Amino acid sequence: MDAITSAGLGARCNEDIALDLLKFVAATAGVGRPAAPSTGFSGSSAPKSEEQVSQLLELYSRCLQAVEGQGPEQAKPGKGAAQ
Repeated sequence: MDAITSAGLGARCNEDIALDLLKFVAATAGVGRPAAPSTGFSGSSAPKSEEQVSQLLELYSRCLQAVEGQGPEQAKPGKGAAQ
């Protein structure tokens, strides 16, 4: 029974680490943060909240893959595999 409990904790630990990584990357890169208002011409409009959510979810999945040791080529079956 301890093995079942330990297995669940290991997966949760990876998710926690991925979430911390997401917070760091998002804060550093400014992902999910609304654009600061500025005076004058603005080249791009502020991203919609749906776009911000999808960016954060994509970033979280990439962080989780990195924590689990899967590269982008391993996470997507059929990409880069010799057939």
